Amino acid sequence: MTVRRNRKVKILATLGPASEKKEQIKQLFLAGADVFRINMSHSDHETLNTRVKLIREVEKEVGRPIGILADLQGPKLRLGIFADTKVELTNGSRFSLDSSDKPGDTSRVQLPHPEIFGSVKEGDILLLDDGKVRLRTISTSADSIHTEVVTGGPISNRKGISFPDSTLSFSALTPKDRADLDAAVDADVDWIALSFVQRPEDVAEVRKLSRGRTGILSKIEKPQAVERIHEIIELSDAIMVARGDLGVEMPLEKVPGIQKQITRAARQAGKPVVVATQMLESMINSPMPTRAEASDVATAVFEGADAVMLSAESAAGDYPFEAVAMMNRIAEEAERDPYYTNIIYAQRAEPEATGADAISAAARQIAETLNLATIVCYTSSGTTGLRAARERPQTPIVAISPILATARRLALVWGLHCVVSEETGILDEMVDRACSTSYKVGLAKPGQRVIITAGVPLGTPGATNMLRIAFVGSDGLGGI
Repeated sequence: MTVRRNRKVKILATLGPASEKKEQIKQLFLAGADVFRINMSHSDHETLNTRVKLIREVEKEVGRPIGILADLQGPKLRLGIFADTKVELTNGSRFSLDSSDKPGDTSRVQLPHPEIFGSVKEGDILLLDDGKVRLRTISTSADSIHTEVVTGGPISNRKGISFPDSTLSFSALTPKDRADLDAAVDADVDWIALSFVQRPEDVAEVRKLSRGRTGILSKIEKPQAVERIHEIIELSDAIMVARGDLGVEMPLEKVPGIQKQITRAARQAGKPVVVATQMLESMINSPMPTRAEASDVATAVFEGADAVMLSAESAAGDYPFEAVAMMNRIAEEAERDPYYTNIIYAQRAEPEATGADAISAAARQIAETLNLATIVCYTSSGTTGLRAARERPQTPIVAISPILATARRLALVWGLHCVVSEETGILDEMVDRACSTSYKVGLAKPGQRVIITAGVPLGTPGATNMLRIAFVGSDGLGGI
């Protein structure tokens, strides 16, 4: 079975109760999903291993590398309990959070996270229940935070609390996250999504623990991460614009602009960027999205994002396959739009001053000038494939790798049709394989030309140093 997408942007679908059987996973892939997300907030290690096993079985059946992302839960900050289960806070009233485990009332409640008290300062805003209730800090002590209610409302037991103005002193990894990280790495997932990123050190900690065995995708969902986005991008392998929590901790009107800023910064750095949260939210319960949601997905495609993500739509919704198919159709249509190419070109990043980047940029320019059928990049570590995608060419890209783990990881990357093939260091074999692969996947016909980039000798990360144009022969092999 040869499955080739008619779009460059990739689709990341979350698995859950509505999509946890093998046949369901296969249907999601055939509908358009390129990478599957396993949300560790709702998955134990047995569930993780079962879903990874099923995805790998589907991968064998469809004959295409499929990426797997394990999304760590991150710290969950919650209030304690109230004596009457629920209270109503009024504007202008005083309300305290403290370390006492005594049930709360309209004047105070427990904050069972003692490490937070030293991180909050006067004037900081606190958000309760996804921002429905807003508090402003008046004063703090070693075991309490005294606030004024800015926006009142009902608050009940164990509601979430966030601190958009405060850089909290604890790690982005909880003990559960560390155990989940080990389990995910042992299960050979391709990507780890790190929640609650505040600073570059959070990413460095995960990189140290994972020891290079998986790609690290940093979720940008806090203002502190936005402020240090370039440092975080540098240490990450990929970035996610997690608009849900970002929209809670920052004014909603700022989120669209921040989405564009993060997307362009990641593209500039050549790192994959995923746009996530509420993309087709209404399809949890409806077979059709709203017009605004369709436009939202298209906007991410026009922006040149590497992937767009479905959460509850595919994990727990009533129409998981329809949601993936709809996202696929929206993406295809956006990329066929006459303005798409011009918009992508206007945002193209200048190549970095390295030989490898110059060759990738030249391959894109030559392919488009000569109207070549494909750009074929041989990539062992994945770096050459990332550089080819960074150029955002009109020409289809085939990424050939001898390493299955590399091909799986690159399944997240814009425009790459990934193929696993045996390693060869013989130039003629590389040319034949590039031409025959392009021919077999339906991207090149006999008589057309392809352009080939590689690092010679193969297996040297980042050493893209070869450029070759070849004809596809009548037998599908290469010719001069």
